Amino acid sequence: MWLAIAWLLAGSSLVCAQQRRKIIINEDCSGPAGSNLQTLLVLIQSPNTEVLGITVVSGDQWRDEEVAHTLRLLEIIGRTDIPVMKGAAMPLVRTREESLLWQERYGKAAYAGAWDERWWHEPYVVPTLPEGSPTIKPSEEDAAHFLVRTVRQNPNEVTIYEGGPMTNLALAISLDPEFPKLAQELVFMGGSLNAESKTDREFADNPRHEFNFWFDPEAAFIVLRAPWKKIVCTPTDISIRTQLTPEMVKRMLTSGTPIVKYIAKYYQDGEENNYMWDELAALAWLEPSIITKKQTRYMSVDIDHGAGYGNTLTWDDRSRPKITVQPVEIQLELNYAKFYDLFASLMTRPTAVH
Repeated sequence: MWLAIAWLLAGSSLVCAQQRRKIIINEDCSGPAGSNLQTLLVLIQSPNTEVLGITVVSGDQWRDEEVAHTLRLLEIIGRTDIPVMKGAAMPLVRTREESLLWQERYGKAAYAGAWDERWWHEPYVVPTLPEGSPTIKPSEEDAAHFLVRTVRQNPNEVTIYEGGPMTNLALAISLDPEFPKLAQELVFMGGSLNAESKTDREFADNPRHEFNFWFDPEAAFIVLRAPWKKIVCTPTDISIRTQLTPEMVKRMLTSGTPIVKYIAKYYQDGEENNYMWDELAALAWLEPSIITKKQTRYMSVDIDHGAGYGNTLTWDDRSRPKITVQPVEIQLELNYAKFYDLFASLMTRPTAVH
């Protein structure tokens, strides 16, 4: 099955060589490997996609550490032609001190990303990387200016993929309110409707809690109210039903590609480590047919500084509020076999060096 899909991808690359879909990846690129960097690989490996740049934002780890992981990954796969831009190191409003006080009052967050006490370090410290330090440097242009400039140079052609907190996008909107209108669409992983997991306690008491929104609620509030032509959401509800298993990694290793060797080397067994959060959002953009059920709702984020701060808010057309909210296409069900096959086929194909 993987081989068949690989042949289809190879054939489609010839047809679409002159019409590759342009995309900017905005991601909290924690690493090595893991969902965030594997999502970069998904989009870079697609023969029908032109990755214009990677804009990095603090989230799962701090920005500078994430930038280093990203640059090193591009070296490993031979794609140092893709520019990497530093984005926001901190959320717009929320601080670590405030988040700790919030948890004292309303209960401990199961996961706090770069703020999490289990691996906390100072924001601008880059620890020793298991995969080695990169020799290349990020672009001197910052993420927000790159986003605005690139979309203006390619009006109505660029998809914005968002896999982390939305701080960089909110800053781009503040620089240029026309930025969302000039993009082709916004595709993001984030938000939660009624997520249920037997192993992950993150959603047990508050199924509307989701980390990307929680880390920077004000940014998500700004971005979701902006006038995008189209917004597509992969919520936690669907992503926590996916998993990169040891068996999948072992099967892919037979290909011997540098990408699969990289994934296997830093793979950490355990369900909570291997949900394919962001890969799903990227693969659904590449191949929408893997999504078998979706619905359109209006979406926003709670920015009141109470117990629900950062929670996902949704409404149907009859109940939506008077304030500006935008329709969002929310993915609810998927074809698992097709999803896993597509991921494996992209990870095991040779990387095109540009």
